[in-house]
Amino acid sequence: MSEERTTITTDEAGNTHSHTTTYVRDDAPRSSSSGVWVIAVLVLAALLIGGLFLTQMSNAEVAKDNAVAEAANSVSGAADQVGDTVKQVGDSVTNE
Repeated sequence: MSEERTTITTDEAGNTHSHTTTYVRDDAPRSSSSGVWVIAVLVLAALLIGGLFLTQMSNAEVAKDNAVAEAANSVSGAADQVGDTVKQVGDSVTNE
């Protein structure tokens, strides 16, 4: 923003003289760097929360995979027992 001031003077002889002075002021608000730090902290917090969320999802997937593998092992063990029982029955029928 600028402001002009004109000064008019009259000397002893009656002559008038004018002098114009221009003042320039910068009224732009000063920005502080605290706003930048707040945004940086918020972004960092969001990244940390996102990372924790992804690791929890990964742990859930591992737990699910382990449960499926354990169930498959149980089914395999049961099938082995049925196979052994059928073999014993077959051996007892043929030996009689």
